[in-house]
Amino acid sequence: MQDYAMLLAGAVGFVGSHFAMSHPLRAGLVRRLGDKGFQIAYTLVSFATLFLMVEGFKRAPVSAPFWAANELLWGVSTLLMLVSAILFVGSLIGNPALPVPEAAAKRIAVKDPHGVFRITRHPMMWGFALWGVAHILIAPRIDTFILCGAIITLALVGAKLQDGKKFVLMGDAWLHWQSRTSFIPFGRGFAFPGWMSLIGGIVLWLAAQWAHMPLGVGAAGIFRWL
Repeated sequence: MQDYAMLLAGAVGFVGSHFAMSHPLRAGLVRRLGDKGFQIAYTLVSFATLFLMVEGFKRAPVSAPFWAANELLWGVSTLLMLVSAILFVGSLIGNPALPVPEAAAKRIAVKDPHGVFRITRHPMMWGFALWGVAHILIAPRIDTFILCGAIITLALVGAKLQDGKKFVLMGDAWLHWQSRTSFIPFGRGFAFPGWMSLIGGIVLWLAAQWAHMPLGVGAAGIFRWL
């Protein structure tokens, strides 16, 4: 695994630093650095470990795939990427996990879930996780498992930990939000994501697939069949 040492170091550092700085180390670092200082340190560590992981992925050898990426898997992957894009775009529209806890707590205490939050209360995290699964399906190599596995782990474990952290910050308001939302997508039945999320997600989905070609990755998604 020596050829994957940089990629592994970046993946462990990226996931580990996020968990550590978001949970057990956060309070102490905020006391020492202040809110702005902590945000700067968090950002620098995140970008440094992300760079190490991406650079390690670029340098890692391309191993033989564990299975053949047939047209069925390409189809499933393409659909997963569409759902991923819709969830990601929708997560940017009124996400109660993004604003300051006080403002978010007041909003979620009185409003019903809307848009993609009727699908899952962690649409951004599931968007990243589905991205990882989609790429593993059509590129089942050692380097892809490490990179995408790190993203999937960070997204889903991070989402679960976020539930606990938001309860501490928001109290009963978050519990009320949890009771009306689902962790697993569509866990409370089918829900329409909203027109803004749907249209924005389709645009992102098409743009991302097209971008594979000028980046030299090759045709991806629906552009494979056009």
